[in-house]
Amino acid sequence: MTRFRKTAAAMATGLSALIVTPASAEQVIDVPGFADFLAVEGDSVWATNAGRVERWSRSGKLAAVEMARPCGAMAIHAGSLWVADCKENAVVRIDTSKAEKVATIATGIANPKGELNVVAGAGSIWVASDNKGMVSRIDPATNAVVATIAVTPGTHYLVFGFDALWAISSEGKTVQRIDPATNAVTRTSAMGNSPAFSAAGEGAVWVQEQGDGTVARIDPVTGEVTGRVKVGKELKWGDIDTGAGLVWLRTTEDQTFVAIDPKGLTVVARLGKAEGSGALRYATDGLWTSAHDVHTLTWWPQPIITREAMLKASK
Repeated sequence: MTRFRKTAAAMATGLSALIVTPASAEQVIDVPGFADFLAVEGDSVWATNAGRVERWSRSGKLAAVEMARPCGAMAIHAGSLWVADCKENAVVRIDTSKAEKVATIATGIANPKGELNVVAGAGSIWVASDNKGMVSRIDPATNAVVATIAVTPGTHYLVFGFDALWAISSEGKTVQRIDPATNAVTRTSAMGNSPAFSAAGEGAVWVQEQGDGTVARIDPVTGEVTGRVKVGKELKWGDIDTGAGLVWLRTTEDQTFVAIDPKGLTVVARLGKAEGSGALRYATDGLWTSAHDVHTLTWWPQPIITREAMLKASK
């Protein structure tokens, strides 16, 4: 069942930011189970769920593929969805046109609890494959691991951007830049408490610092932190993405997500009510969020934030 609503967030943190009602009514889709991590493909979105991954559009469910235990953020590449399976300790490749599994690649999974990323970049698929400190590189042409890279122990989170793979260790409080041409770490920089999910775009690499309630901005040239924005007391789980000149952060408490000005490092809008943990992905004509605690996917169409609200936030 799909329903529509308009909401405004209550700010419990006391931090300065604009409380915004979405410019357009969001569309809420009821999704049984535990819909969590998201990957956008065209006008649809793939979501991990209990024992399966599902493809949804704004009209309803389009497909489902059974898996043992899909986990973590997924990647779309080469006509396929690439998903970690925390029970099989493998990366599963799914043909998105047929909604069928075509390969299971025994990589190992660094975080069997499921907080990790599979990412695409430089013609390859990447996954943190061993908690002792290893990232595996998969060649989509052969569905085989073609390289393994030693990284800081406890590295679980990856993002590809600015011609590099960025690997984050929550345990080691580091972000590492990996050159795909050499499969080697070229820079390691210190982070705050519990760095986790990250995004690359709007001129920088962005990393949640969950223990500090901040998002850090990293210069992709130097690998150094160039600023931070305070979002809340802490950031439990959640997700992050970029698009339309903003950084979008899925939060667990106080609101559904926030919009961050990447230049001014300010929260310009807080949208939606608190619905527990979930994921977020930006699409060109809107934004998807999941909320597994209330069993929903939500589509937030553009314009998500009105021009008037942005002008008020910039003052």
